[in-house]
Amino acid sequence: MSTAVREPENPAAPAPDVARRRRGIDDWRPEDTTFWEQGGARIARRNLVYSVLSEHIGFSVWSLWSVLVLFLGPEYHIDPAGRFTLTALPTALGAVLRLPYTFAVARFGGRNWTVFSALLLLVPTVLAGIVLEPGVSYGTLLAVACVAGVGGGNFASSMANINAFYPQRLKGWALGINAGGGNLGVPAVQLLGLLILATAGAAHPRLLPLVYLPLIILAALASALRMDNLTALRGDGMAMREVTRNPHTWVMAVLYIGTFGSFIGFGFAFGQVLQVQFHEQFDTPVKAAYLTFLGPLLGSLVRPVGGLLADRWGGARVTLWNFAAMAAGALVVLTASREKSLPLFIAGFVALFVLSGIGNGSTYRMIPAIFRAQARKAVDAGADPDAAERDSRRHASAVIGIAGAIGAFGGVLVNIAFRQSFLTTHNGNAAYLAFLACYAGCLALTWAVYVRPAASRLSGV
Repeated sequence: MSTAVREPENPAAPAPDVARRRRGIDDWRPEDTTFWEQGGARIARRNLVYSVLSEHIGFSVWSLWSVLVLFLGPEYHIDPAGRFTLTALPTALGAVLRLPYTFAVARFGGRNWTVFSALLLLVPTVLAGIVLEPGVSYGTLLAVACVAGVGGGNFASSMANINAFYPQRLKGWALGINAGGGNLGVPAVQLLGLLILATAGAAHPRLLPLVYLPLIILAALASALRMDNLTALRGDGMAMREVTRNPHTWVMAVLYIGTFGSFIGFGFAFGQVLQVQFHEQFDTPVKAAYLTFLGPLLGSLVRPVGGLLADRWGGARVTLWNFAAMAAGALVVLTASREKSLPLFIAGFVALFVLSGIGNGSTYRMIPAIFRAQARKAVDAGADPDAAERDSRRHASAVIGIAGAIGAFGGVLVNIAFRQSFLTTHNGNAAYLAFLACYAGCLALTWAVYVRPAASRLSGV
């Protein structure tokens, strides 16, 4: 019989607010239902709200150049390949920063790092507001676009932090809400860009980054006043080193390339793809902007649904069927591209955005479930239940950071695939075929490691 991993119940312990000192919580036992109902749930929800706010703005800053490239007319002398490079660079830096950002939560505390990382968003927004004018060198634009990648790191630290606040039974919902609210920053900045294009015109790209300056300050101030540090996470830098030896870390990272990599890569590139592949219908930036935000919006809104479905049916099973549907969606896009059918093309791409959002939620739900199952096995082998539970949380938070970083590189690969496809064949068919192969590979990997009967019993997911 399996022994349940649990944290000790202690009804006599002080409520969480009493145990908090200097915005740091020393006693945090979310699996203890008494503790959770007497105040833990309220504190977790409060931290979730302000985490979503900061992460949302981080995603907007990260995605800034997916909109700004639509403002760069002929006077900037940048060809389509150069535009795809401008959107690939912030994606790449954001991916790299996700690893240290995850570590930073353990080193500095969730609240402290949220405040600092929010304030850091001022750098790319101010720089973009300064340099965006005709005559600026392409190298300068590349450097400033790259700096916007700091917004991509916020996701990893936010997810690692919120993962520690919630009990196992609510992780899918909480991580889905946190990630979905953050992902909404992509369509939000694209809607703002559309508003500026439709009102002020393409000659005023500086207005877009300047809108975010007061919002960044507001997010940092709110986080400083309303969030908490979980002191149990402090000094836990060894967790990331430990999980690099676990094969599930790398399997989940590959699966996240297929889900989040698709979402962020398509989010950055979709507007350009419409302008280049269907240039007759989208001969002005405003026309492309009208559709650019739709896919990221729907993909963000359904991300919590992926977590909820995974809570109910199991993350591996939901992820498997989701990759099957994504492969079908990529086939629809490829067919539409060959037939030059704009309605079918848009429908296929919107479906890919929605499915990538569902997959984001289900794959992230798999991570804590995997380490929870491993903790149960450790207890069955004689390990201390409390220590096994703590290790489960530490390792899940670390893998969330690693998978998030590697998954974000999928967005870089998406932009590179589009760049090379349009350079060589003047259409995106080669890229769409590559996406189809990627989803088929992820489906096979999910089945082999987690869904087939022998693997399911082994992993416990």
